[in-house]
Amino acid sequence: MRVARRLAHTPPLQGLLGEETTPGPSASDEQLLQALRQTLATYQHPVGTCRMGQADDPEAVVSATGAVHGLENLYVIDASVMPSLPSANPNLTTMAIAEHCAATLLLRIV
Repeated sequence: MRVARRLAHTPPLQGLLGEETTPGPSASDEQLLQALRQTLATYQHPVGTCRMGQADDPEAVVSATGAVHGLENLYVIDASVMPSLPSANPNLTTMAIAEHCAATLLLRIV
């Protein structure tokens, strides 16, 4: 929080941000810690419930094209196919996976 405060007081951020409201610009380190503990939360992005991988991998559910192992014409193409959570928000990764799988499926159809 101290680093974020210092950054907020440097150009160009200083001109874009309003006044700190919580816990307030004069809050002590103890008050900062208390505010952090009271407001800290996690943001869940469930992935990996239908893990993508080779058919011989016992933890893999779908192939690299999203095809469900052992079934015909059933595909899973969403964030659940990621074997692990990416280090950034998974939205763009999910769209890239969907585009890859869709393109692969279209190539098979055409």
